[in-house]
This record gives sequence, structure tokens and C-alpha cells, in this order.
Amino acid sequence: MNEPDARLTQHRSASKAQFLTKFNRYRRLFVSKWWVLFLLGLIGTGVAWAISHYQAPIFTSVGRMIVNAKLSLPEGAVYTEELSNFIGTQAALMQSGVVVNRAHTRVTAANPAMLPHPVKLKVTVIPKTTIFQLQATGTNAAYVQEFLQAAMEEYIALKKEMRTQTSDTTVAGLTEEVLRLEKELRKADAELVAFQSTNSVVLLQEQGNTAGSYLAQLNQRLAVLKSEYELLKTLTLDQNLERRSNPADALTLSVTPIDRNTVAMDSDYLKAKQQIILLKAEQEELSQFLRPKHPKIIALAEEIARRERLLDTFRKQSAEQLESRKNSIELQIANTEKEIKEWDARTLEVSRRSAEFQRLKANSQRNQTLYERLLGTLQTLDLNKEISPESVTIMEQASPAFRDNPDFAVMLLIGALAGIGVAVLLLLFVDRLDDRMSSASELQQVFDYDILGQVPKERPFGPRGGVSLLTANDERHSFVEAYRNLRSSLFFMGEGEERPRTILFTSSVPNEGKSLTSANLAITLANAGMRVLLVDADLRKGNLHTRFQVRGEPGLTEALSQGANWRETVLETKIPNLSLLPRGTLTHRSSEFFLNAVTRKFLDEAAAAYDAVVVDTAPVMAADDVTSLAPLVDGVVFVVRAEHTSARVARAAIEALAQRQANVLGLVFNSVRPSSVDYYYYYKYKDYYSSSPQKANDRKPGKAETGEKQTA
Repeated sequence: MNEPDARLTQHRSASKAQFLTKFNRYRRLFVSKWWVLFLLGLIGTGVAWAISHYQAPIFTSVGRMIVNAKLSLPEGAVYTEELSNFIGTQAALMQSGVVVNRAHTRVTAANPAMLPHPVKLKVTVIPKTTIFQLQATGTNAAYVQEFLQAAMEEYIALKKEMRTQTSDTTVAGLTEEVLRLEKELRKADAELVAFQSTNSVVLLQEQGNTAGSYLAQLNQRLAVLKSEYELLKTLTLDQNLERRSNPADALTLSVTPIDRNTVAMDSDYLKAKQQIILLKAEQEELSQFLRPKHPKIIALAEEIARRERLLDTFRKQSAEQLESRKNSIELQIANTEKEIKEWDARTLEVSRRSAEFQRLKANSQRNQTLYERLLGTLQTLDLNKEISPESVTIMEQASPAFRDNPDFAVMLLIGALAGIGVAVLLLLFVDRLDDRMSSASELQQVFDYDILGQVPKERPFGPRGGVSLLTANDERHSFVEAYRNLRSSLFFMGEGEERPRTILFTSSVPNEGKSLTSANLAITLANAGMRVLLVDADLRKGNLHTRFQVRGEPGLTEALSQGANWRETVLETKIPNLSLLPRGTLTHRSSEFFLNAVTRKFLDEAAAAYDAVVVDTAPVMAADDVTSLAPLVDGVVFVVRAEHTSARVARAAIEALAQRQANVLGLVFNSVRPSSVDYYYYYKYKDYYSSSPQKANDRKPGKAETGEKQTA
């Protein structure tokens, strides 16, 4: 599995664990507080019964109306309202305040003896139809029926008034628009006539065509002249002379003609050059057979020299003519560009005047079209057809009002559900304020320390209601195994690390079970054959001596404050291998004692004399004793009581220990409900333990036991 897949799997597992933690927390909350749900559900039921019993009777009258929508619009008109919007508009209008107020006024005017009553009007539309069902609800049957009938009639009257008002407004608006367009049309026609009086449209068109054609010719001539000029500057004299005699340059020569003398001179120059080439070839051929002083060789040399002088003369004349031609073409380019600018201006002026004419003409035509359309609409307007798009009729008159009180059983059910809903919200709100941890998963989300063990919750025993210590044949199997698991966790803290010999037990606040946990761990260590010293270092309220039923003085207080030999104050308990150093005399100066060098010396000596030293101290938030003593021991075990310890307080206590450089080994989750989903200490296997070994030997093995033996 690659790294992204592993991360995704880990994220899903964490999300699932978090969901199960919250689910189990809420499950425990509702199971433990079921009486709140029951009580508020009962209260909601009572409220619903009172409302149903004491409320006035409710009467309902029903009527129906149908709206036949017909649209007869003039040609070219557009109607954009959708049918659903139209139906919704009519339904809102039927139950609007205007219709309701008019209906109340109408009923009062028609029946002066009938007092007004509040009536609730509801309008619904039968699906896939334009039939509206009106329902009026109130406490007076006669008034409800009269009101519904009046509401339907007032709706029809309001539609007629709106239609009349809309017709008048439409006609007035159309008339005003026609008059405005008439003024605009006259103004546009006047502007068009004024333009035509000073400009000939036909002449503008001819001028535009002529100017365009001539301007195109000028641009073509300018391009040819510029091309000819660039060639004259680029080519050599001989290349230019040869180019003049080339038929492909007929267009250039027609644009920039050359006189006959120049053509003849160019021809003589080329002939002379060709003759020199022929004479040199002949001289080279004769020199292979004749001596340099031969008359023919001398004559040829003289002739070549004469013709070269003549060629130089022709070359000078041709160069002067070529330069003159370049100057002539340059002058023609300048004149052509000037002429193009003049004709550009003429063409733009003609185009502007033509565009102005087209704009005036289009404006006049547009105003004429709108004017004719509105005038035709105004002349053919029929208020009964075009502006009246629908007809409204009463399909069913208002029915006699009938009693419509809600079902009594339904009301009770709604009340009960409402009460339970309020209870759920109340419990969730209270749970948000409660930061006490009730499961190991919640504990792991709050702290980064390992959970060394989970101790199940046991029933109090004895006159004081406390939990008794472990005994030799203790029947609380899961309770015993929890401490054995804690012992194993401390034995195997880490690979290659030395096992802690001095272990301090503390908690954040009192009554979290630290003394019981430390005593039972000491008993469990002693049962494993270790020599254990249990030290009661809670010099303010320690009571371990009462749990083991031994004397409490002298003890640790005398050893630390009066210099007594601590070995002489150690007492043997009924548990083999377990010794107890009692608290001694009560004192409130224990913090000063723990800061002395005597305390460190005592711990070192005790660690050397015993296999394990278990120290029980005061809570962290109750006194400064623990933060003074914790740095002197090998490790600290922090006890957290399920459903009792506040996460904020416990976090503050552990931070106080961390500030004093204490080595926190981990957490013990005490008093955990055995039914918790996170509690895995032998609860599901309680049948595995028999009440006595003899019964286990006498019992015949079943299928499950046989399988376990085979597995073992």
C-alpha cells in the first residue's frame, strides 16, 4: 500500500473512531437521562391536552374559483409572463390584505348585527388546473361563510377595477408615446430635407465612386514607384542596365518611361562590354600559339584598350543617367504621396456626408415605423379583448362552515414529540457544556499520554460506602484483572528502558480514586512476589492506614520533619511482601518537607531496599505537594475518573506537572462503566471466570471451552 492510500485509510479509521465515540457518548447520555425525555414529553402532552381542551372550536368554509386566461395581443406584441407566475400572482392577490379588508367591511355592512371575527384565508391551486380553492378558518361559523363569499366577490371587483385602471393608463400611455414619436418624426424629416437641399445625393455617390477609383490608382502608382526606387538603390549599374532590357519590367517602364537616347546609350554600353569580352577571349586563344610581341597580339591589345576607354565613357554616362532617374522617381513619389493625401481628404469628406445622409434617413424610417405601429395599435385597441386577458368566475359558492378542530390524538402526539425534541436539545446543550470524559476514546482525544489501564466501576461496600481493597480470593474478576493489566503496563514501559522503581500516583482533584488505585496496585505487585513499600505521602488528608487497619502515627511526617528513622515507622500489612509507611501526624507544611534533601534521601534508600515504591499523594490542584515531590520519583501515574474529571482541570494539572519536569508515565482511567464500548477488560468474558477453582474443575467443558483449550 502506497503512502497516500495509507494516509487515507488512517484518516477513515480516525473518523470512524471519532464518530463511534460521539455516538456512544450520546447513547449513554440519553440512556442515563431518559427521565428528562420522559418528563418533557409528558409535559408536552399535557400542554397539547390543555390547548385542545380549552381552545375555542374552529370552523372552516370552502369555495372555489376558476380563472380562464386568454391572450389576444396585437400583431408583433410580446407576452413574457409564465403561466406558473401568473397563477401564483392571482393566488397572492386573492389572499392579499386589500381583499381581506374589503371582505371584512362588506360582511359588516351587510350584517350590522354580526361582530367582526378574525378569519384566516388560505388559497391553494389544484395541480395542472387554474382552479383556486379558497379556505376560510375562524371561530364563528356564520361569519366564516359570509367572509369567504365576500372575499371571492371582492376579488372579482378588485380585478375589474384594476382592469379599468390599466386600460385607461394604457390608452393614455400609448397616446403620449404617439405624440412624442410624431414630434420626433417631424424633426427627423426636417433634418433630412435640410441636408438634401445643400447636398446632391446622386452627386455624392458619383464623387465617392470616382474618388475611390482614382485613389486606388494613385496608391498602385505609389507602390510601383517605391519598388522601382528601391531596386535602383539596391542593384548595381550593370544589373540596372540589364533590367531595362528585360520584358518582365514592362509595368515599371510604363509607369516610369525612359527616353530613346538613354535606351540607345544603354545598348551601346552593353555591346561594348560584350565586344571586350569577345576580344579578350580571342587574345587568350591566340596567346597560346603566338608570342606577346606578335603583331596580332599587339593589335588586339590596342583594340581592347580602346574599347575599354569607350566602355568607361559609356559607364560614366549611364551612371549619371541612373542617378538622374533615381532623383526623378523620388520626386514622383513625393508628388504622388501629396496627391494621395489630397484625395484621401476628399474621399473622407464624401464618406462623412454620405454617412450623415444614411443616419438621417435611417432615423426618419425608424421613427416612421414606430409611429405607424403605435398608431395602428391605438386605433385597433379593444379593451374587452386585448387588455382583458382573463375572466374570473366563482365555480363553487362558499360552503356552510363545518367544525375543523384537529384530531385529539394527533395533538397529543405532536405535543409529546415537541416535548421530547426540547428535551433532546436541552440535553445536547448541557452536554456541550460538560467536558467530563466518559470513555477511553474521549480521554485519548484530550491527552497525548498512553492509557496504562482502565479500572471498572465497582459498587461501594461497607458502612462508609467505599470500595474495598483487593483480597486473596477476590470475586471481582474484571476489577482484579484491571490492576494486573496496570502492573504489566508499568513493567513493560518501553524496550531497553529501566523499569521505574518509585511510582507516584496523583489526580487533579479529590475523590478520583488515586488512593484506592495506588493501594490495589501495591497489592497486585506484592502478589507477584515483589517487595513493595506503599507510602502515604498525602500529609494533609491521607487515610491509607485506615484501609489496611493499622496505626497512622508515627509515619512519613515524623521521618521528614523530625529526623526519625523511616524504617522504624514502616508497618507490615496482612498482604505478604507489602509494607506501609503511614502518613503520620497531619500537617499543612508538607510542601516545605518535600523540598528538603531528606525527602530525596528517603526515596533513594526506599528504592534500594524494596523492589517497588508506590507513593500516594494529594491532588495536584488541591496543594503544591505533588509538584514538589513529582520531580524526585521515577514516574508519575495520573488518575482520571470517568464521568467525573473535568478535561480542562485535568489538562491544567498535567501541565503543572510538566512545568516541574515530572516524568508522567501515563493515565489510569478509573471507575469506567463496564458497559462502555471502549472497556475491554474481560467484561465480555466474565463467564470465563468461575466462582471457585473447584467448580471449574467439576464442570464439564462445553464447545466453547473445548475450542479455547485447543487454541491454548
